[in-house]
Amino acid sequence: MFDMRPVGYVIGLLVAILGLMMTLPMVVDLFQGNGHWEVFFESGVVTALTGTAIALSCSNGVREGLSIQQTFLLTTGVWVALPLFGALPLMLGATDLSFTDAFFEAMSGLTTTGSTVIAGLDTLPHGLLLWRGILQWVGGIGIIVVAMVFLPELRVGGMQIFKSEAFDTMGKILPRATEIASRISVIYVGLTVACIACYFAMGMGFFDAVVHALTTVSTGGFSNYDASFGTFSGPLEYAASVFMVLAALPFVRYVQLLNGNTRSLWTDPQIRGFLATIAFLVLLMWFELQRIFPHHWEQSFREALFNITSIISGTGYASVDYMGWGPLLITMFFFIGLIGGCAGSTACSVKIFRYQLLFASIKVQMQRIRSPNGVFIPRYGGRRIDDDVLSSVMSFFVFFVVTLGIVSWGLALTGLDFTTSVSGAAAALANIGPGLGDKIGPAGNFGGLNDAAKWILTIAMLIGRLELLAVYAILTVQFWRA
Repeated sequence: MFDMRPVGYVIGLLVAILGLMMTLPMVVDLFQGNGHWEVFFESGVVTALTGTAIALSCSNGVREGLSIQQTFLLTTGVWVALPLFGALPLMLGATDLSFTDAFFEAMSGLTTTGSTVIAGLDTLPHGLLLWRGILQWVGGIGIIVVAMVFLPELRVGGMQIFKSEAFDTMGKILPRATEIASRISVIYVGLTVACIACYFAMGMGFFDAVVHALTTVSTGGFSNYDASFGTFSGPLEYAASVFMVLAALPFVRYVQLLNGNTRSLWTDPQIRGFLATIAFLVLLMWFELQRIFPHHWEQSFREALFNITSIISGTGYASVDYMGWGPLLITMFFFIGLIGGCAGSTACSVKIFRYQLLFASIKVQMQRIRSPNGVFIPRYGGRRIDDDVLSSVMSFFVFFVVTLGIVSWGLALTGLDFTTSVSGAAAALANIGPGLGDKIGPAGNFGGLNDAAKWILTIAMLIGRLELLAVYAILTVQFWRA
């Protein structure tokens, strides 16, 4: 049996930090004098003490290196433990949620999915609204570190293609994670502050600007209002679109940009592919909206830009109920959500680079069929794509489609209709946020679903956020025998 202490130490440390972060919403509620601050005080004490106790009990087993099994367990364990404690203020607070609903909400926050079970957001204490934003903000920076440190090491879904370009740190995995987190934090905080300033300057209230900046930069999509970003329709949609795009780009490029390397930002095939995809989809949807709603060209363009950017990045904001836009555009939204942003960002879903690798492989196969004696090598960004990378990508696509089918089938067994089952499965697995239909569409929420459906979706959010195979690996007998 491998040593669990290094895993427990890191998880305990992160749980303790999460408990300390509950001080922020506590202070907000304390200053508002609504008495709700006691919920965060109690939750914070329990969380911080429990995390500290776990860390101290495992501190004698801390090592710089982690085995492959420990890395898999740490990656999954963090995203199970943090929502567990993050749910405490939601259960004890004004929302008075059941454990199922609170864990669903916390998992949705930390995986930056953005699906919610809470109605009446407009009337909640500011502390709870801030806590939902903090959960997504923490989850956003956490997934960047996971995507840049752990997933390439685990060779999950082709992520090993980025292993050599993340950072030039040849040390052990935990020191590397600490170094990357410290560098990324500067950029992440800077981007958040810039978003707050932009929102506030454009007329959003300061508190709303803070919370929405937290959930924009994390591409999470939690809002302070049931109407989501529709509360702020107008020029603010352009600002939000810009920051959602910036958050969906690989953060390693920002680090390189600060180090004076501007070329990599403009030559990255992920970035070019992502921006080109958004541009094409926005123009396509804009033309269709012009046909449906003539004489509203600026509004049609703004709503197409905002909602496409929101869905493709996995943010999940909605500025309008696009269920009334007709079957063509509704179908477009479903498939747009399965594209995703760039690897190494806060964005969710399949990720643009996997489609690029898939198309590169298909292109080579077509060339080989046409010229059987020719030698054709798939390339990505000018570099040769190794067979193990292509194999990992193909495996990811297969697992994604199979998992999507299983989750959809499971939701259907709970009594949900076809549209709700399939779109709900896609929204959870791709960490998008809203689904389609009247129940879980952009104008609804997930609160009306039964508990069985919520647990299926909660598990799907976890699996999707950790790129499927990072979770599936620990469910195999071979993993525990190794």
